[in-house]
Amino acid sequence: MKVSEAMTRDVRVANPDETIQQAAKLMAKLDAGVLPVGENDRLVGMVTDRDIAIRAVAEGKGTDAKVRDVMSKDVKYCYDDQEIDEVIQNMRDIQVRRLPVLNRDKRLVGILSLGDVAKVENEEDTGEALSKISQPGGQHSQTG
Repeated sequence: MKVSEAMTRDVRVANPDETIQQAAKLMAKLDAGVLPVGENDRLVGMVTDRDIAIRAVAEGKGTDAKVRDVMSKDVKYCYDDQEIDEVIQNMRDIQVRRLPVLNRDKRLVGILSLGDVAKVENEEDTGEALSKISQPGGQHSQTG
């Protein structure tokens, strides 16, 4: 099965010059914990509710801090024409719960979450991915 068959297509994008308060309000409205960050029609980062908590609030930054100051710039992604099994393995390896989905022109076309995967894959694969992703640390650890 291809990523395009499971991904969420309706994805809202934050601007790097928006404030973290604006991003947080959009996350609340969407009931989402992550937003891709785009500039000049390109994906330039990802911002999560955890980024806002750890990289902004815990560091004493105010609500007017910019998304670009707290977002993750090293964006991991997948392509819409990749096989789900390949992407699940990658998600396990890099310990992420969601990936932005790009087309081969590198345009954002969706986002793939473990929840999306759980709807289309068997429980064993999804459970194994979650257990690997949920291990402490990894390259995306924000506390050192």
